[in-house]
Amino acid sequence: MIAFLFPGQGAQKVGMGKALADSFAEARETFAQADAAFDGPLSSLCFEGPEDQLMLTEHTQPAILAVSVAAARVLAAHGVQPDIVAGHSLGEYSANVVAGTFQFEDAVGIVRRRGRYMQEAVPVGQGAMAAILGLDAATVARACQEAAQGDVVSPANVNGAGQVVIAGATTAVQRAGERAKALGARRVIPLAVSAPFHCALMKPAEERLAPELRALAVQDPRVPVVANVDAQPRRDAKSAIEALVQQVSSPVLWEAIVHRLASEGVTTYVEVGPGRVLSGLVKKIHKDAEVLAFGGPEDLEAIVARPVR
Repeated sequence: MIAFLFPGQGAQKVGMGKALADSFAEARETFAQADAAFDGPLSSLCFEGPEDQLMLTEHTQPAILAVSVAAARVLAAHGVQPDIVAGHSLGEYSANVVAGTFQFEDAVGIVRRRGRYMQEAVPVGQGAMAAILGLDAATVARACQEAAQGDVVSPANVNGAGQVVIAGATTAVQRAGERAKALGARRVIPLAVSAPFHCALMKPAEERLAPELRALAVQDPRVPVVANVDAQPRRDAKSAIEALVQQVSSPVLWEAIVHRLASEGVTTYVEVGPGRVLSGLVKKIHKDAEVLAFGGPEDLEAIVARPVR
């Protein structure tokens, strides 16, 4: 079985998707659709920047979505289709587009607003995220509980391989990082993010986004979509949408997602879109799997040439 994995925010860089668009009609058509849905030059933001504009959350999210969907459509045109899909945070939207839960154009608009709502949920400077390396998820959760002092701080991304990202109020994240070090963390790395994603501080964003998600025109996905919120496959449209609603203020259970994909019979993973972050995590979680990535024309031959199994 082959799984497509789709990256989330953080995978963006100026120039992403340009080689795909230069080489493949399917990618050019996708970027044209994205520009129309975005009501602006989203493709030129991807290809040329400027970087400060690409890094704005409400631009970053539709930009990564566009590159990921363009890449998936190129693979489909070359006969490579997934049996199951998953995505990290924003990537779950790309996964649902590729699975057919909702239309790409609708997704561009909703992830743009998702980015805006998440940014507006917490004033700049009042929230933070940090990566805790070398501690298991339960110990990181304990560090957060012991450091909270009435503030919000909790695991936001349980990525596996000893990497857990925490999110919450800025001072609480700092305290939790110090507590994690005292409990044996190897490193604590503050992340350059614009908001504390996937924690209770995102509830206002979830409440704004929920009615818009529930109003989308949807159909049941063609292949299962493994959800961030509980690592369970969604096979109908309603539950796929509800997973996206809950996802905004809930942790991303990436390690559990990979274990679920493995238990479903996945032997090959293809990271589809910009970056290689998910590939690196999968290699550490499902060690005997084949892990590939497709972000540009140079990656195509290895994927198309792989034996069918």
